[in-house]
This record gives sequence, structure tokens and C-alpha cells, in this order.
Amino acid sequence: MTPQCNYLDQVPVPKGAFAFCRYAMAVLIWTAFLLKIKALVAVVGGVLALSALLSIRRAPFVWLYSMTVERLMPSAPTMLSPAGMRVAHSMGAVFAVLCLVFLYGINERVGWSLTFAYCVVKTISAIWACPVYKLYACMKSGDCCTFLKRKA
Repeated sequence: MTPQCNYLDQVPVPKGAFAFCRYAMAVLIWTAFLLKIKALVAVVGGVLALSALLSIRRAPFVWLYSMTVERLMPSAPTMLSPAGMRVAHSMGAVFAVLCLVFLYGINERVGWSLTFAYCVVKTISAIWACPVYKLYACMKSGDCCTFLKRKA
């Protein structure tokens, strides 16, 4: 399911490229965790940081897919909020940095525990909907999260 909200400024992104990006990030972070490869956690964080800086249409994995597979097998577009995706990618990059701080410095065991939590969040983001994107959309619109509304 693709996260969409009509009230946010949105841009079209090929569904195939967006799916490739989500699944590839989940596979990379799980590989890092299962094989205990700290540098791969840094790669995931770096890709997410670049995605936040470059915006969703020029995100590294979206761009890579769009320049290769998408040219051979075009997919329908999905509408995404660049601001929402920027927030989500930024939070993902921050989470990766937090994991790395523990992995390389404070406590490696806690670092791998945080990385496991990161794996779970990235899996949820890949197969269902990105929780940070949803929260951003909710906060931006003010009308899809009833528990955040205050009674007048």
C-alpha cells in the first residue's frame, strides 16, 4: 500500500522505483543485522541522507531503478509528498546514526539491538506504509489523527 494524502503537495514517482527503494533498504538493513556488518548500517544511513537531500524523485535507489528497469518495464506513477518523504528519510538517517554511535562507540550489544528495531521499522515501511510519513501527513493535515485533536 502506498502512503498517499490528497492535501499534501505531491509529485509522481514510478511505483516500481518506489517499491524497489523500500524493499532494497529493508534487505540492506536486514543483511547488516544478520551478518553483523556495521559498514552496511552506514550505507543505509548514507542512502537515506542522500534521499533526504536530493528529494524523492532523485533519491539514489529511485533514480537507479528509473534509469534502468523502469525504462524497460514502465510502471504506473504513485503520488508522494516530497516534504513527507524528506522527513521520513531524515528520520531514517538519524536512526542509522544512532545505531552507528552505539555500534562503534558506546555499546555494541545495544547497537545491534537498535539495529534490530531499525530492521523491524524498515520492514513495516517496506511492506505496509512508512510510519514517519504517515505521522507527517497526519500532523500536516490536522484531520486524519483524531487522537491529536484538542477539543475546543
